Amino acid sequence: MLLDQSAQNIDPFRAWKAMMNGEKAGGHGERCVAVGTLDMALWDLAAKIADVPLYEYLSSLVGLAPSRTVSVYASGGYLHPADDLLKLKDEVRAAAELGFEHFKMKIGQETLENDSRRIEAAASVLSDARRLAVDAMNAYDAPRARSAALTLQAYDLWWLEDFCDPLDFELQAEIAGMYRGPIAAGEALFSSAEAKLLAAHGGLRKDRDILLFDPVHCYGIPGYLEIIRVMLDRGWRRESFWPHGGHIYCLHLVSALGLGGAEVNPFSFAPFGGLPDGTTVDRGRVLVPQLPGIGFEGKADALAIFESI
Repeated sequence: MLLDQSAQNIDPFRAWKAMMNGEKAGGHGERCVAVGTLDMALWDLAAKIADVPLYEYLSSLVGLAPSRTVSVYASGGYLHPADDLLKLKDEVRAAAELGFEHFKMKIGQETLENDSRRIEAAASVLSDARRLAVDAMNAYDAPRARSAALTLQAYDLWWLEDFCDPLDFELQAEIAGMYRGPIAAGEALFSSAEAKLLAAHGGLRKDRDILLFDPVHCYGIPGYLEIIRVMLDRGWRRESFWPHGGHIYCLHLVSALGLGGAEVNPFSFAPFGGLPDGTTVDRGRVLVPQLPGIGFEGKADALAIFESI
């Protein structure tokens, strides 16, 4: 029985328990995204049957008051094979013109000297490096992580993200002890058990650091809710959560669960990256989509794919 108490709609929590039946603990990278993707589709379906946006449907179940608008930042800044600095500046400028006040770019793929040049180029467009976050995509070993922490300290960045192996809590705690600015972590951790390890051994600081757990990577909404509970029990605030993902789904979760804000990929990962067509970013905030469900249909390129199936 996968229906809710009304027998008129599917119950995503019951469906999740059915998907997780017989699953062993551990090995979270093997199955979590498959379960999370199915879970996302089920929540979309349930909200569509209820004929309400997902944030309204979810907030009613968890007993929280949703916010109609949420904070967002633009994410991108991948390394270009040619004219990298010029194209990076163009991308940051385009995001700012859309109304984004913060931008996250990638580092760690080349030398620290080149990363510094890229940071300075992007920051020159934003006029303030405190509006710029950098994501090293877990690229650094211990010597490079230490060097990066010392060098990047001077920029006063919005945050430094995923600088080492996500399970090397010893190194992460060491860097957190020497890097004064905010650190963002959790994107590559997929379970509440791993969240407990991060909280206990990762050296993160509740007054400034950011939690990036990805709702789809974490076995979907039920798994993500358990991670939030684990971290709240350890003194973290809901505002510390900025779910990784870059698509519309996370806007709903930020709204329904009272989280800090969401990543948006305005120029990459089509057709699902970015915001619904016609969405206005107003000083770094957006209105959560009002279409039933998640609202991917509000993107013409995504809708064309749905209609072709």
